[in-house]
Amino acid sequence: MTNQMRASYLVEPGEVALRNTDVPALDSDQVLVQVAAVGVCGSDVHFYQHGKLGPFVVDQPLILGHELSGVIAAVGSDVDPSRIGQRVAVEPQRPCGKCAQCNSGRYNLCPEMIFFATPPVDGAFCEYVAIQSKFAYEIPDSISFNAAALIEPLSVAIWALQRAEIKAGSTVLIAGAGPIGVIVAQAAKAMGATEIIITDISEDRLAFALKNGATRAINVANDNLDGVQVEIFVDASGSAPAVYAGIKAVGPAGYAILVGMGNDDVLLPVSHIQNNEIWVSGVFRYINTWPLGIQMVASGQIDLDVVVTATFGLSEVDAALNNGKLPNQLKAIVDPRIN
Repeated sequence: MTNQMRASYLVEPGEVALRNTDVPALDSDQVLVQVAAVGVCGSDVHFYQHGKLGPFVVDQPLILGHELSGVIAAVGSDVDPSRIGQRVAVEPQRPCGKCAQCNSGRYNLCPEMIFFATPPVDGAFCEYVAIQSKFAYEIPDSISFNAAALIEPLSVAIWALQRAEIKAGSTVLIAGAGPIGVIVAQAAKAMGATEIIITDISEDRLAFALKNGATRAINVANDNLDGVQVEIFVDASGSAPAVYAGIKAVGPAGYAILVGMGNDDVLLPVSHIQNNEIWVSGVFRYINTWPLGIQMVASGQIDLDVVVTATFGLSEVDAALNNGKLPNQLKAIVDPRIN
């Protein structure tokens, strides 16, 4: 194989460029993955539009994309060469493995984390990526490359629900019927929830969610959450009013989990939280979720292909990043093997 590859770089807000660059060199514990599918995430769109996200600022050309799958094309010296040719879903991060957070099992909070498409670390809108072998999970032939790439957002959903201590019979409220909201609804159903309420202001998205995990849909443009009480609230919208209303709907000793990206500061119903001992938490990525995610998809409990509404080649990354503005679009995929 060649030592050059094509990659799509964010060169400034609103502008991407296709360039040639070196194929990544491998550390001894890494594998080289030929990328087959990359999901477009809200964080990719935010970087594309604004050039920054929270404390992370794009100050040099950056390859976006961190939801990915592909085929192992080469291995480092410490990796079994029989892995070459395996179809894999990639957990796109590399913790240090030595700090207090890593040693306590919270490797997602590693202060030295190297995470795809987070400045200054390049992502996967390219033909090849290098990743530690243990973070390239083999997938069965029954899982498409698109679905395998979306095990990354599924992992966010799994981790959010695990932090909420979901169990058989749990009642769940989800704000936002976009890709993450729908995936959370499917994951909640797979993990035993019996009532899954989802809110949005789009009738089309709510109808889609009802076909894919949710048991009840509420259009909050026309209705409110009066009378709704649940054990778990997951915000997948980033909307400050949705966060406030969702927490108010959580009953005693319940959980409110914040996933959506919104304002840095929002108003919270503090007296409701205190008087009902509601546990409020954010989620930052995930821990050890890929094996369960792969199992859920392979067993048919979760359908990730259903949220894919458009596919683009590597020369069309700008269109992929703008795709969410179009009607009836949920999840765009970039396939670097195209164009």
